[in-house]
Amino acid sequence: MKVICVLNQKGGVGKTTTAINLASCLAASEKKTLLLDMDAQRNATSGIGINKDTIKISVYDVLSAKEEDNLKLTDAIVSSEHFDYLDVIPASIDLAGIDLEWASKIARERVLCSHLEELRKLPPEKQYDFVIIDSPPALSTVVVNILTASDSILIPIQCEYYALEGLTELLNTIRKVQKNLNKTLEVEGVLLTMYDNRLNLSKQVADEVKSYFGEKVYECIVPRNVKLSESPSHGKPIIKYDIMSTGAIAYMSLAKEIIKNGGKK
Repeated sequence: MKVICVLNQKGGVGKTTTAINLASCLAASEKKTLLLDMDAQRNATSGIGINKDTIKISVYDVLSAKEEDNLKLTDAIVSSEHFDYLDVIPASIDLAGIDLEWASKIARERVLCSHLEELRKLPPEKQYDFVIIDSPPALSTVVVNILTASDSILIPIQCEYYALEGLTELLNTIRKVQKNLNKTLEVEGVLLTMYDNRLNLSKQVADEVKSYFGEKVYECIVPRNVKLSESPSHGKPIIKYDIMSTGAIAYMSLAKEIIKNGGKK
């Protein structure tokens, strides 16, 4: 089971779009995949087609539960209506306040990690090939939890002004987690998003990112695409909304790249 978190502390970079569509394309490739929504905005939950009003147990309920409640991540799993190989764990708006709830909790950085370990112990026929985590766009205790529990980080970077803004702080946080909490944590890869080949700016940003991250940058580049923007409002991943769109082709390419590299860039 490979746990990949999609993370960038900057909003509007295509983070949730990437989490939804990468998970969906992995599932379409017949890789058993779990999409875990850890963002209180719940956009991955609604964007994959889950009605927020029908959710009985969210990831917040599991992470905030008392030991005697015996709630597990498996209790929150919802099957996707789109793919046989895709499951989802929905988020709750209550996640926004969980940092305060965890303030006095012992080993609060490892709460999610301990729950994900339970998934690793599932029998072979129930095991996931990939867990894709949609992370909140901020550096918080929740994000430290996610980094501690993940095998690797996928960083989406938009091809626009200030693309690399704030990345130094993110990379510093990653290094601190690697040093103190998760020595095996790696940068899975860097994904260029919102690319417009008509603009010199997009090309300049792409060159700058490749210069900074080198071979960590995926060959796949996600273009600016209207269909990609529309699909979440219909509760569908892009390959269910418009499989012939440039966005669908890009995310299928990304999934193939990740599978080919064994989940490692």
